[in-house]
Amino acid sequence: MTPVRKIWRLIGPDGLPFDSIRPGTLGGHRGGRIYGRLDCPAALRALARGGYASQRVFFLHEGHAVAAGYRPCAVCLPANHRAWKLRQAKRPYRGHPA
Repeated sequence: MTPVRKIWRLIGPDGLPFDSIRPGTLGGHRGGRIYGRLDCPAALRALARGGYASQRVFFLHEGHAVAAGYRPCAVCLPANHRAWKLRQAKRPYRGHPA
């Protein structure tokens, strides 16, 4: 009898879901476009309150999360978040003119 392999649904670098035989190493929130560690205290609190699970996504690694347009969590990835903020500050403003 062949062993059954577990399949995980992850988000790829193109932002689209794909099936993987490897589990994700990072979790994220689709609505907030945030990614972080699977044991992130902020994400675990949100999951405990309910309503967050339907927006939960998973990534194979950080490269996929960044390429898909997600930003690092300030709680569980503070150094990555600071670096992201610095990069954002150097980008030209894309808002509406006053």
